[in-house]
Amino acid sequence: MEEIHIAGSGIWFPEDVITNDEIVASFNSYVDAYNNSNKEKITSGELIPLEHSSSEFIEKASGIKTRHVIDKKNILDIDRMMPSLKNEDESRISIQADAGIKAAKIAMKEANVSPEDIDGVILGTSHAARYYPAIAIEIQNALGIDGYAYDMLVGCSSTTFAINNAYSDIASGIADTVLVVNPEISTPAVNFAKRDIHFIFGDGCVATIVKKDSKSEKTFKIIDRKLITKFSNNIRSDWSYLSRTATDHKTEEELLFYQNGNSVFKEVCPLVAEFISTQLDKNNIKPDEISKFWLHQANARMINLIVSKVIGSNEFDTNLAPLPIQKFGNLASAGSMFAFNLNNDLEKGQKGIICSFGAGYSVCSLLVERV
Repeated sequence: MEEIHIAGSGIWFPEDVITNDEIVASFNSYVDAYNNSNKEKITSGELIPLEHSSSEFIEKASGIKTRHVIDKKNILDIDRMMPSLKNEDESRISIQADAGIKAAKIAMKEANVSPEDIDGVILGTSHAARYYPAIAIEIQNALGIDGYAYDMLVGCSSTTFAINNAYSDIASGIADTVLVVNPEISTPAVNFAKRDIHFIFGDGCVATIVKKDSKSEKTFKIIDRKLITKFSNNIRSDWSYLSRTATDHKTEEELLFYQNGNSVFKEVCPLVAEFISTQLDKNNIKPDEISKFWLHQANARMINLIVSKVIGSNEFDTNLAPLPIQKFGNLASAGSMFAFNLNNDLEKGQKGIICSFGAGYSVCSLLVERV
Protein backbone atom coordinates (compact mmCIF):
# COMPACT_ATOMS: atom_id res chain seq x y z
CA MET A 1 0.00 0.00 0.00
CA GLU A 2 1.22 3.49 -0.83
CA GLU A 3 2.10 5.83 2.02
CA ILE A 4 -0.34 8.63 2.85
CA HIS A 5 1.12 11.93 3.91
CA ILE A 6 0.39 15.36 5.29
CA ALA A 7 2.04 17.13 2.39
CA GLY A 8 1.52 20.73 3.46
CA SER A 9 -0.48 23.04 5.69
CA GLY A 10 -1.39 26.70 5.85
CA ILE A 11 -2.98 29.02 8.38
CA TRP A 12 -4.95 32.25 8.25
CA PHE A 13 -5.90 34.54 11.12
CA PRO A 14 -7.36 38.07 11.30
CA GLU A 15 -5.21 41.12 12.03
CA ASP A 16 -7.18 42.37 15.06
CA VAL A 17 -5.58 41.38 18.37
CA ILE A 18 -7.14 41.65 21.82
CA THR A 19 -4.86 41.48 24.85
CA ASN A 20 -5.94 40.18 28.23
CA ASP A 21 -5.84 43.68 29.69
CA GLU A 22 -8.12 44.96 26.93
CA ILE A 23 -10.70 42.21 27.25
CA VAL A 24 -10.67 42.50 31.04
CA ALA A 25 -11.18 46.28 30.91
CA SER A 26 -14.19 45.80 28.64
CA PHE A 27 -15.67 43.00 30.72
CA ASN A 28 -15.19 44.80 34.02
CA SER A 29 -16.82 47.95 32.62
CA TYR A 30 -19.79 45.81 31.59
CA VAL A 31 -19.91 44.25 35.08
CA ASP A 32 -19.91 47.66 36.76
CA ALA A 33 -22.69 48.91 34.49
CA TYR A 34 -24.74 45.75 35.06
CA ASN A 35 -24.33 45.80 38.84
CA ASN A 36 -25.17 49.51 38.98
CA SER A 37 -28.32 49.21 36.85
CA ASN A 38 -29.49 46.21 38.91
CA LYS A 39 -28.50 47.62 42.30
CA GLU A 40 -31.93 47.23 43.92
CA LYS A 41 -32.44 43.64 42.76
CA ILE A 42 -28.92 42.75 43.90
CA THR A 43 -29.51 44.35 47.31
CA SER A 44 -32.78 42.44 47.73
CA GLY A 45 -31.11 39.18 46.78
CA GLU A 46 -33.15 38.76 43.61
CA LEU A 47 -29.98 38.90 41.48
CA ILE A 48 -26.40 37.89 42.19
CA PRO A 49 -23.84 40.59 41.39
CA LEU A 50 -21.39 39.87 38.59
CA GLU A 51 -17.71 39.55 39.49
CA HIS A 52 -14.74 41.25 37.87
CA SER A 53 -12.27 39.32 35.75
CA SER A 54 -8.50 39.89 35.69
CA SER A 55 -5.55 39.23 33.40
CA GLU A 56 -3.97 37.13 36.14
CA PHE A 57 -7.08 34.96 36.39
CA ILE A 58 -7.20 34.45 32.61
CA GLU A 59 -3.56 33.49 32.24
CA LYS A 60 -3.63 31.16 35.25
CA ALA A 61 -6.85 29.49 34.10
CA SER A 62 -5.99 29.10 30.42
CA GLY A 63 -2.47 30.24 29.52
CA ILE A 64 -3.96 32.72 27.02
CA LYS A 65 -2.27 36.12 26.66
CA THR A 66 -3.81 37.44 23.42
CA ARG A 67 -6.29 36.34 20.77
CA HIS A 68 -6.81 37.26 17.10
CA VAL A 69 -10.42 38.18 16.33
CA ILE A 70 -12.51 39.26 13.34
CA ASP A 71 -13.96 42.38 15.00
CA LYS A 72 -12.09 43.83 17.97
CA LYS A 73 -14.05 47.08 18.16
CA ASN A 74 -17.49 45.55 18.62
CA ILE A 75 -16.34 42.73 20.86
CA LEU A 76 -14.91 45.28 23.30
CA ASP A 77 -17.92 47.62 23.04
CA ILE A 78 -19.84 46.98 26.29
CA ASP A 79 -23.11 47.95 24.59
CA ARG A 80 -22.64 45.14 22.05
CA MET A 81 -19.94 42.64 23.15
CA MET A 82 -20.01 40.58 19.95
CA PRO A 83 -18.70 40.92 16.39
CA SER A 84 -20.78 42.92 13.93
CA LEU A 85 -21.47 40.66 10.94
CA LYS A 86 -23.93 40.20 8.08
CA ASN A 87 -26.16 37.22 7.40
CA GLU A 88 -24.95 34.63 4.94
CA ASP A 89 -26.14 35.67 1.45
CA GLU A 90 -25.70 34.39 -2.08
CA SER A 91 -24.42 37.80 -3.21
CA ARG A 92 -21.09 37.36 -1.41
CA ILE A 93 -18.69 34.66 -0.35
CA SER A 94 -19.22 33.27 3.14
CA ILE A 95 -16.96 34.28 6.00
CA GLN A 96 -15.80 30.67 6.49
CA ALA A 97 -15.12 30.12 2.81
CA ASP A 98 -13.11 33.32 2.61
CA ALA A 99 -10.89 32.24 5.50
CA GLY A 100 -10.65 28.72 4.09
CA ILE A 101 -9.54 29.86 0.64
CA LYS A 102 -6.75 31.98 2.14
CA ALA A 103 -5.42 29.11 4.25
CA ALA A 104 -5.89 26.59 1.42
CA LYS A 105 -3.76 28.57 -1.03
CA ILE A 106 -0.87 28.55 1.46
CA ALA A 107 -1.22 24.81 2.09
CA MET A 108 -1.40 24.07 -1.66
CA LYS A 109 1.77 26.07 -2.28
CA GLU A 110 3.65 24.25 0.49
CA ALA A 111 2.48 20.87 -0.81
CA ASN A 112 3.26 21.89 -4.41
CA VAL A 113 -0.19 20.95 -5.70
CA SER A 114 -2.57 22.79 -8.02
CA PRO A 115 -6.39 22.69 -8.10
CA GLU A 116 -6.17 20.09 -10.88
CA ASP A 117 -4.32 17.74 -8.50
CA ILE A 118 -7.03 17.79 -5.82
CA ASP A 119 -9.79 15.17 -5.88
CA GLY A 120 -11.86 16.29 -2.92
CA VAL A 121 -12.40 18.99 -0.30
CA ILE A 122 -13.44 18.18 3.27
CA LEU A 123 -14.37 21.02 5.58
CA GLY A 124 -14.48 20.31 9.31
CA THR A 125 -15.52 22.92 11.86
CA SER A 126 -17.13 23.23 15.27
CA HIS A 127 -19.43 26.08 14.14
CA ALA A 128 -21.42 25.91 10.90
CA ALA A 129 -22.05 29.32 9.35
CA ARG A 130 -24.90 27.85 7.30
CA TYR A 131 -26.40 24.48 6.47
CA TYR A 132 -26.32 24.45 2.65
CA PRO A 133 -24.88 24.70 0.13
CA ALA A 134 -21.84 23.23 1.89
CA ILE A 135 -19.02 25.67 2.59
CA ALA A 136 -16.67 22.98 1.24
CA ILE A 137 -18.44 23.12 -2.13
CA GLU A 138 -18.18 26.90 -2.12
CA ILE A 139 -14.42 26.63 -1.55
CA GLN A 140 -14.14 23.90 -4.18
CA ASN A 141 -15.88 26.15 -6.70
CA ALA A 142 -13.80 29.22 -5.85
CA LEU A 143 -10.52 27.31 -6.22
CA GLY A 144 -11.56 25.52 -9.43
CA ILE A 145 -11.34 22.00 -7.99
CA ASP A 146 -13.19 19.09 -9.59
CA GLY A 147 -14.39 16.03 -7.68
CA TYR A 148 -16.39 16.17 -4.46
CA ALA A 149 -16.68 18.32 -1.33
CA TYR A 150 -18.60 18.17 1.94
CA ASP A 151 -18.84 19.69 5.42
CA MET A 152 -18.64 17.84 8.73
CA LEU A 153 -18.91 18.77 12.42
CA VAL A 154 -17.35 16.89 15.34
CA GLY A 155 -16.84 19.77 17.77
CA CYS A 156 -13.22 20.57 18.52
CA SER A 157 -12.11 17.27 16.96
CA SER A 158 -13.42 18.27 13.53
CA THR A 159 -9.96 18.96 12.07
CA THR A 160 -8.37 15.63 12.94
CA PHE A 161 -11.57 13.72 12.11
CA ALA A 162 -11.57 15.43 8.70
CA ILE A 163 -7.91 14.49 8.11
CA ASN A 164 -8.82 10.93 9.10
CA ASN A 165 -11.62 10.95 6.51
CA ALA A 166 -9.20 12.24 3.88
CA TYR A 167 -6.82 9.39 4.73
CA SER A 168 -9.66 6.87 4.40
CA ASP A 169 -10.71 8.28 1.02
CA ILE A 170 -7.16 7.98 -0.27
CA ALA A 171 -6.68 4.50 1.19
CA SER A 172 -9.94 3.34 -0.43
CA GLY A 173 -8.84 4.56 -3.84
CA ILE A 174 -11.47 7.24 -4.49
CA ALA A 175 -8.90 10.05 -4.18
CA ASP A 176 -5.17 10.64 -4.38
CA THR A 177 -5.11 14.16 -2.94
CA VAL A 178 -7.59 15.79 -0.55
CA LEU A 179 -7.76 19.36 0.71
CA VAL A 180 -8.91 19.58 4.33
CA VAL A 181 -10.10 23.03 5.46
CA ASN A 182 -10.95 24.01 9.02
CA PRO A 183 -12.29 27.54 9.50
CA GLU A 184 -12.97 28.37 13.12
CA ILE A 185 -14.72 31.73 13.36
CA SER A 186 -15.69 31.18 16.98
CA THR A 187 -16.15 34.66 18.45
CA PRO A 188 -19.74 35.06 17.13
CA ALA A 189 -20.70 32.07 19.32
CA VAL A 190 -19.15 33.45 22.52
CA ASN A 191 -21.04 35.21 25.30
CA PHE A 192 -18.46 37.90 26.10
CA ALA A 193 -20.53 38.92 29.13
CA LYS A 194 -19.83 35.60 30.88
CA ARG A 195 -16.77 35.60 33.15
CA ASP A 196 -15.77 31.96 32.69
CA ILE A 197 -15.68 32.05 28.86
CA HIS A 198 -15.32 35.69 27.73
CA PHE A 199 -11.56 35.30 27.21
CA ILE A 200 -11.29 31.84 25.65
CA PHE A 201 -11.72 31.95 21.89
CA GLY A 202 -9.95 33.51 18.95
CA ASP A 203 -10.64 33.26 15.21
CA GLY A 204 -8.54 31.51 12.58
CA CYS A 205 -8.38 28.82 9.92
CA VAL A 206 -6.05 25.97 9.00
CA ALA A 207 -5.86 23.99 5.76
CA THR A 208 -4.07 20.70 5.15
CA ILE A 209 -3.16 18.75 2.02
CA VAL A 210 -3.40 15.00 2.55
CA LYS A 211 -1.76 13.16 -0.32
CA LYS A 212 -0.63 9.75 -1.48
CA ASP A 213 3.16 9.47 -1.81
CA SER A 214 3.94 13.16 -1.38
CA LYS A 215 7.36 14.45 -2.38
CA SER A 216 7.03 17.95 -0.89
CA GLU A 217 9.76 19.31 1.37
CA LYS A 218 7.74 19.18 4.60
CA THR A 219 6.09 15.78 4.30
CA PHE A 220 4.83 13.78 7.27
CA LYS A 221 3.75 10.17 6.84
CA ILE A 222 0.59 9.27 8.74
CA ILE A 223 1.58 6.13 10.64
CA ASP A 224 -1.60 5.54 12.62
CA ARG A 225 -5.05 6.97 13.32
CA LYS A 226 -7.16 6.47 16.42
CA LEU A 227 -10.64 7.82 17.21
CA ILE A 228 -13.13 7.61 20.05
CA THR A 229 -16.34 9.33 21.12
CA LYS A 230 -18.14 9.29 24.47
CA PHE A 231 -21.34 11.21 25.11
CA SER A 232 -21.18 14.18 27.48
CA ASN A 233 -23.20 17.37 28.01
CA ASN A 234 -20.28 19.19 29.61
CA ILE A 235 -19.54 21.09 26.38
CA ARG A 236 -22.69 22.08 24.55
CA SER A 237 -24.42 24.53 22.21
CA ASP A 238 -28.17 24.33 21.58
CA TRP A 239 -28.35 27.01 18.90
CA SER A 240 -30.16 25.70 15.80
CA TYR A 241 -32.93 26.26 13.28
CA LEU A 242 -35.29 24.65 15.82
CA SER A 243 -34.93 27.73 18.04
CA ARG A 244 -37.50 29.74 16.06
CA THR A 245 -40.14 27.02 16.54
CA ALA A 246 -39.44 26.11 20.16
CA THR A 247 -42.34 26.34 22.63
CA ASP A 248 -40.00 26.13 25.64
CA HIS A 249 -38.19 29.46 25.71
CA LYS A 250 -34.41 29.60 26.08
CA THR A 251 -32.43 32.81 26.22
CA GLU A 252 -29.66 33.56 23.77
CA GLU A 253 -27.19 32.97 26.60
CA GLU A 254 -28.63 29.50 27.17
CA LEU A 255 -28.43 28.63 23.47
CA LEU A 256 -24.82 29.73 22.89
CA PHE A 257 -21.66 27.76 23.68
CA TYR A 258 -21.20 26.83 27.32
CA GLN A 259 -19.16 24.32 29.25
CA ASN A 260 -18.63 22.90 32.70
CA GLY A 261 -14.93 23.65 32.72
CA ASN A 262 -13.98 21.79 35.90
CA SER A 263 -15.72 18.59 34.80
CA VAL A 264 -14.18 18.80 31.33
CA PHE A 265 -10.72 19.19 32.83
CA LYS A 266 -11.16 16.24 35.24
CA GLU A 267 -12.70 13.90 32.67
CA VAL A 268 -10.91 14.75 29.43
CA CYS A 269 -7.29 14.90 30.62
CA PRO A 270 -7.07 11.26 31.82
CA LEU A 271 -9.17 10.11 28.86
CA VAL A 272 -6.81 11.69 26.31
CA ALA A 273 -3.63 10.69 28.14
CA GLU A 274 -4.72 7.04 28.25
CA PHE A 275 -5.90 7.26 24.64
CA ILE A 276 -2.49 8.46 23.39
CA SER A 277 -0.58 6.02 25.58
CA THR A 278 -2.61 3.10 24.21
CA GLN A 279 -1.96 4.24 20.65
CA LEU A 280 1.78 4.43 21.26
CA ASP A 281 1.79 0.95 22.85
CA LYS A 282 -0.08 -0.48 19.86
CA ASN A 283 2.57 0.90 17.53
CA ASN A 284 5.49 -0.19 19.76
CA ILE A 285 6.60 3.42 20.20
CA LYS A 286 7.88 4.69 23.53
CA PRO A 287 6.77 8.12 24.78
CA ASP A 288 10.34 9.43 24.65
CA GLU A 289 10.38 8.70 20.89
CA ILE A 290 7.75 11.42 20.34
CA SER A 291 9.44 14.71 19.42
CA LYS A 292 6.29 16.85 19.42
CA PHE A 293 2.85 16.72 20.96
CA TRP A 294 0.63 18.96 18.81
CA LEU A 295 -2.46 18.94 21.00
CA HIS A 296 -5.83 20.70 20.91
CA GLN A 297 -5.26 24.24 22.18
CA ALA A 298 -8.07 24.28 24.74
CA ASN A 299 -6.08 25.12 27.81
CA ALA A 300 -2.36 25.24 28.59
CA ARG A 301 -2.82 23.39 31.88
CA MET A 302 -4.70 20.58 30.12
CA ILE A 303 -1.98 20.23 27.49
CA ASN A 304 0.81 20.11 30.06
CA LEU A 305 -1.06 17.64 32.27
CA ILE A 306 -1.82 15.28 29.36
CA VAL A 307 1.78 15.31 28.16
CA SER A 308 3.11 14.76 31.70
CA LYS A 309 0.83 11.73 32.11
CA VAL A 310 1.93 10.25 28.75
CA ILE A 311 5.67 10.69 29.32
CA GLY A 312 5.51 9.97 33.06
CA SER A 313 7.12 13.20 34.22
CA ASN A 314 5.99 16.69 35.20
CA GLU A 315 9.24 18.14 33.91
CA PHE A 316 9.79 18.44 30.18
CA ASP A 317 11.09 20.89 27.61
CA THR A 318 8.32 23.35 26.74
CA ASN A 319 9.18 22.83 23.05
CA LEU A 320 7.80 19.30 23.35
CA ALA A 321 4.21 20.62 23.51
CA PRO A 322 3.83 23.90 21.58
CA LEU A 323 1.33 26.42 22.97
CA PRO A 324 0.08 28.75 20.23
CA ILE A 325 -2.91 29.24 22.54
CA GLN A 326 -0.83 31.89 24.27
CA LYS A 327 -0.97 34.09 21.16
CA PHE A 328 -4.13 32.94 19.35
CA GLY A 329 -6.44 31.76 22.14
CA ASN A 330 -8.52 28.63 21.75
CA LEU A 331 -9.03 28.07 18.02
CA ALA A 332 -11.53 25.24 18.49
CA SER A 333 -10.81 22.34 16.11
CA ALA A 334 -8.05 24.23 14.25
CA GLY A 335 -5.81 24.47 17.32
CA SER A 336 -3.87 21.21 17.02
CA MET A 337 -3.01 21.84 13.37
CA PHE A 338 -2.10 25.46 14.18
CA ALA A 339 0.41 24.01 16.65
CA PHE A 340 1.64 21.62 13.94
CA ASN A 341 1.90 24.33 11.29
CA LEU A 342 3.88 26.70 13.50
CA ASN A 343 6.17 24.08 15.09
CA ASN A 344 6.89 21.21 12.69
CA ASP A 345 10.67 21.53 12.34
CA LEU A 346 11.34 17.83 12.93
CA GLU A 347 14.24 15.95 11.37
CA LYS A 348 13.63 12.97 9.09
CA GLY A 349 12.58 9.96 11.11
CA GLN A 350 11.31 11.96 14.09
CA LYS A 351 7.71 11.33 15.17
CA GLY A 352 4.91 13.43 16.56
CA ILE A 353 1.30 13.21 17.75
CA ILE A 354 -1.48 15.45 16.41
CA CYS A 355 -4.42 15.10 18.79
CA SER A 356 -7.70 16.98 19.04
CA PHE A 357 -10.36 16.56 21.72
CA GLY A 358 -13.59 18.32 22.46
CA ALA A 359 -17.37 18.28 22.61
CA GLY A 360 -18.95 14.92 22.35
CA TYR A 361 -16.62 13.95 23.97
CA SER A 362 -14.61 13.24 20.85
CA VAL A 363 -10.91 12.45 20.46
CA CYS A 364 -8.83 11.80 17.34
CA SER A 365 -5.08 11.23 17.36
CA LEU A 366 -2.79 11.04 14.34
CA LEU A 367 0.69 9.53 14.71
CA VAL A 368 3.01 11.04 12.10
CA GLU A 369 6.66 10.76 11.06
CA ARG A 370 8.78 13.27 9.15
CA VAL A 371 10.02 11.73 5.90
